[in-house]
Amino acid sequence: MTGKKFMNTVANGKEDILQIFLNILKRTKTAYCIVGGLAVNAFVEPVVSLDLDVVIESKDIDKVSKEIVGKGFKVERFEHSMNLTSSKSDLRIQIQTDSRYQEFLSRASSKEVLGYKMNVASIEDVLQGKVWAYSDEKRRMSKRQKDLADIIRLIEAYPSLERLIPSIILEKLK
Repeated sequence: MTGKKFMNTVANGKEDILQIFLNILKRTKTAYCIVGGLAVNAFVEPVVSLDLDVVIESKDIDKVSKEIVGKGFKVERFEHSMNLTSSKSDLRIQIQTDSRYQEFLSRASSKEVLGYKMNVASIEDVLQGKVWAYSDEKRRMSKRQKDLADIIRLIEAYPSLERLIPSIILEKLK
């Protein structure tokens, strides 16, 4: 089974909405990079996730939103994100609109993740995003624990990254 087929099977995909989304980004010439759990999977052994966290150039958010609605996606806007969902898949796409993520775009590179060629934030930026997510006390505890697990996965595979972890989080890991 290919990575794409696996991803779509896990997501109960009637359509490959991830590929549809990537095609929209390409067609609109929108700079992007994935962050979050699927980005972690680009650097370490994959763990299944139904969330795709992505950063796109802020100037292109409305253009991408219009295109995605035209493909039948539902769009919900929040303070620091925009969520995209489709009745044709359980995959959830979350566009990070927090301006801190914009600088990640310039350091992203193309990688294959579960059969999809995507722009992925640098490993240091993926780690930084996970640190921000874990440190956000407004997030559900279950989400924060997953963020902490992703931080651990990254520093186990790349011990030199430990220097980038705030001491308050490092204490939890010891």
